[in-house]
Amino acid sequence: MAGLWVGVVSLVAAGRRGRRPPQQLIRSAALWTLKTFDKILVANRGEIACRVIRTCKKMGIKTVAIHSDVDANSVHVKMADEAVCVGPAPTSKSYLNMDAIMEAIKKTRAQAVHPGYGFLSENQEFARCLAAEDVIFIGPDRHAIQAMGDKIESKLLAKKAKVNTIPGFDGVVKDADEAVRIAREIGYPVMIKASAGGGGKGMRIAWDDEETRDGFRFSSQEAASSFGDDRLLIEKFIDNPRHIEIQVLGDKHGNALWINERECSIQRRNQKVVEEAPSIFLDAETRRAMGEQAVALAKAVNYSSAGTVEFLVDSKKNFYFLEMNTRLQVEHPVTECITGLDLVQEMIRVAKGYPLRHKQADIPINGWAVECRVYAEDPYKSFGLPSIGRLSQYQEPLHLPGVRVDSGIQPGSDISIYYDPMISKLITYGSDRTEALKRMEDALDNYVIRGVTHNIALLREVIINSRFVKGDISTKFLSDEYPDGFKGHTLTKSERNELLAIASSLFVASQLRAQRFQEQSRVPIIKPDMANWELSIKLHDEVHTAVASNSGSTFSVEVDGSKLDVTSTWNLALPLLSVNVDGTQRTVQCLSRDAGGNMSIQFLGTVYNVRVLTKLAAELNEFMLEKVAEDTSSILRSPMPGVVVAVSVKPGDVVAEGQEICVIEAMKMQNSMTAGKTGKVKSVHCKAGDTVGEGDLLVELE
Repeated sequence: MAGLWVGVVSLVAAGRRGRRPPQQLIRSAALWTLKTFDKILVANRGEIACRVIRTCKKMGIKTVAIHSDVDANSVHVKMADEAVCVGPAPTSKSYLNMDAIMEAIKKTRAQAVHPGYGFLSENQEFARCLAAEDVIFIGPDRHAIQAMGDKIESKLLAKKAKVNTIPGFDGVVKDADEAVRIAREIGYPVMIKASAGGGGKGMRIAWDDEETRDGFRFSSQEAASSFGDDRLLIEKFIDNPRHIEIQVLGDKHGNALWINERECSIQRRNQKVVEEAPSIFLDAETRRAMGEQAVALAKAVNYSSAGTVEFLVDSKKNFYFLEMNTRLQVEHPVTECITGLDLVQEMIRVAKGYPLRHKQADIPINGWAVECRVYAEDPYKSFGLPSIGRLSQYQEPLHLPGVRVDSGIQPGSDISIYYDPMISKLITYGSDRTEALKRMEDALDNYVIRGVTHNIALLREVIINSRFVKGDISTKFLSDEYPDGFKGHTLTKSERNELLAIASSLFVASQLRAQRFQEQSRVPIIKPDMANWELSIKLHDEVHTAVASNSGSTFSVEVDGSKLDVTSTWNLALPLLSVNVDGTQRTVQCLSRDAGGNMSIQFLGTVYNVRVLTKLAAELNEFMLEKVAEDTSSILRSPMPGVVVAVSVKPGDVVAEGQEICVIEAMKMQNSMTAGKTGKVKSVHCKAGDTVGEGDLLVELE
């Protein structure tokens, strides 16, 4: 039993090598075997379902997984003791299908339900149904869900509890005309957002009347699709703020704690991308003030579970209540890392009726933790439009110190249009922020994801950005740093030469390997006694010359006037290649290479397409015809997989540049597709309700 705490530490902060947990949080191993529930049904999927199941196993609790038919072979299904199919792929027919889930609870005789986040986690009707069957909902009671889940009511309660709030309209907006009137009264810019739900869905910023009308339409549609509730509210948009949230924990005995803050300012489309704990911006006084207001709000609704109170914080450390999420937050691992608490375990204990084990003075800040949300998204399209596909190769960087990965996938898993495109949450922990960020940089370089497009390039650029490293961030960070969109890592001259030297070495290593067959002789393609390889390397439409020679596992490469020594094992079958370039250690991934010298190399997080040819091959290649690029000015293709929600044009219509052509919904987010130029519609290749893939033709102009 004494080894159980080791299990907690490895779950909460994997990689704290030789580091003891906070003494005030160490309790006897009996806490893990304290009687709570015999069986818990996890009403969710993916990484959060796996996360809950892990803690249940440590507590000796049997688990039941629910799944849609397409999730039958998912990791969370395999981890659970039992599994029940609750319907087909669409969430409305499976993970939001309360009747089917209630039937699964009866069938398996589960005593309690953990909802995770999203889906039914903040649905008071689901909590009511559970109560009617004497099944415990592992979360707050229905009153708190209703009060805090409704942004209008929660704002009124926050004011009453003396919590700082944002100026705005404290009612439901009826239509677009009223939205415009209210926005003018408040003063632009304004935030239009769904009264129910969260996660960035149903939220739009409007700077004028036209954007208010469009925002009202899209926000109400997204809110209805995601939460079944299209009510909206409008409030003043605090320009250039930080998004900082306070983790709270309450019990059924009137106790409540604030468990420090999380900095969540790096966002795209109002959804968090990088989070950390603690915040580099807060001082002890502001942290305490925010924590005390968060607890005051929690106590105002008799809150009894883990929850999060979100604030916007301006440059002068003034903070304003944004919303309260009455569930476990996606980014909860960073809080666990710096406190040593297992928040899922605390939720289960509270749901059973036990009082909190800790006092406010017991809650420490030990070290620093950073979380990156790894998504199956193309970061070069609006900082991340969803990508789908099957993971042909997948390897988490758990061999590195201070790394934790919360995921629910494995090699062969499918990323589909039906669910959130999150691959995992990658968390690193260090004694301070510098160490945590360096570990994150290494972890991203060592993360192998093949088969889907992912956002690792963007994540890595964020954490090494000089503004981010200094802590000079806001919710506008991405748009400020990349006003023309994300373009990948910009190579310095020395980094470019490193990449060219690595590409040259890979090419020569593969050529040398091709000459050798075990226990066989073969006529060599290139003379084996060749001392120097004269190469031509194409990168970013620029051609560079290089001369490479090798001595054992080290290649000497002269490129653009620089001479670099490149050393590695050169095992080209491995997904990761550790390379030493003139004393600098790099981890690179050769994603693909072909007989024509084309290579895709992931270097410093970004994938570079390189072509390496011998000098003779490059001279002959000058006589090859190039493929003419497609003229895309008169066509509109889908930039992502999704479902067509609406088509606004028909053949013969004249459209202006920037005019909306159709709307595509992907992962519950609606995206307006617009005309790239003024012209007449020649043909329409889609209709409302169609499922489209990335690159599918939608509309042609004459």
